[in-house]
Amino acid sequence: MNTSPVEKYRNNFLREVEANVEDGDWVKMCIQCGVCSGSCPLGEAWEHPPQELFMMIRAGQRDEVLRSESMWMCTSCYSCVVRCPSELPIMHIMHGLANYANRLGLAPKMNPTKRFAKLFWDNIAATGRVNESRLSIKLYFMNGLVSGIKTAFSMRKVGLGMLKTRRLNPMGFFRAGGIKQKKQLQQMLQKAYEIEDKRKGFS
Repeated sequence: MNTSPVEKYRNNFLREVEANVEDGDWVKMCIQCGVCSGSCPLGEAWEHPPQELFMMIRAGQRDEVLRSESMWMCTSCYSCVVRCPSELPIMHIMHGLANYANRLGLAPKMNPTKRFAKLFWDNIAATGRVNESRLSIKLYFMNGLVSGIKTAFSMRKVGLGMLKTRRLNPMGFFRAGGIKQKKQLQQMLQKAYEIEDKRKGFS
């Protein structure tokens, strides 16, 4: 766990969120109307709906917020954003909180959304384009060999249909593909990491 941000913003979680979370400075504008929760297609499944998370941030409940699985429930549907009477960028804040919790090492390690996001990012960052064959295989076997075989078997009709319509290239697993200047992409990403770490005190 990275502890430097903890000491820098001790006893002021709202200020920490404003400084380190995308659009975090909007949190204090929430009027607690609950429209975001009522608009969310997964509203009933949230441990803490958005307006509750915002209240918890303002109340200084740092660990409860950053260790929560709630932010990882956001599907980026924008329903909350278009309906919020205060025009808060709720979706951006949810993803920002999830990213910040992950960088601090506080995010739930086995959260499926977090794990998929990591698989997707590693896949696209490696070559500059998504290799769907490799991503699918890693996703299927994310929970082990037996689970992967069961998942692949249950999806066999979908897979065969994609092969028949040439929507899936079985040789894609063996060919990395991607953009031509992969080395330059890696250099840009590394520089971006360094700038972000320095700006937010992770270096």
